[in-house]
Amino acid sequence: MDFSHVNYVAVMLAAAASFIFGGVWYGIFSRQWMEATGLTAEDIKPGTGPVIAPYVNAFLAELVMAVMLAGLLLTLGGGHTNAKAGLLTGVLVWLGFIMSALVVNHSFQGAPKTLTLIDGGHWLGVLLVQGAVLGWMGSMA
Repeated sequence: MDFSHVNYVAVMLAAAASFIFGGVWYGIFSRQWMEATGLTAEDIKPGTGPVIAPYVNAFLAELVMAVMLAGLLLTLGGGHTNAKAGLLTGVLVWLGFIMSALVVNHSFQGAPKTLTLIDGGHWLGVLLVQGAVLGWMGSMA
């Protein structure tokens, strides 16, 4: 892939927007997520484990994801892209790579289907947000 025309401002905005989406998503589904993981509010309260590391890791992972998605969009689009292409590519990447891997992992871990749906929905939202931002803002060319 050629990353020479990647719009890195768009990448940063896509990563930030998808990170914020994740906070909202898990805020909405926090009770169901805790139940599905077997965690309690006591388990995740500040002071019981690493407070900042998971958030830093999440943002960095979403930043890497945004760079890769931008490169993929530009490669598939011949150096050009738009929001529709970004959204479609986000859905296809989610279905073909993210959700399929998540289903396999959760199946072998014996995780409840609720957890797969919550986490899978999160990653779909992340890729839709990133695809829309990256597609809308386009390349640096």
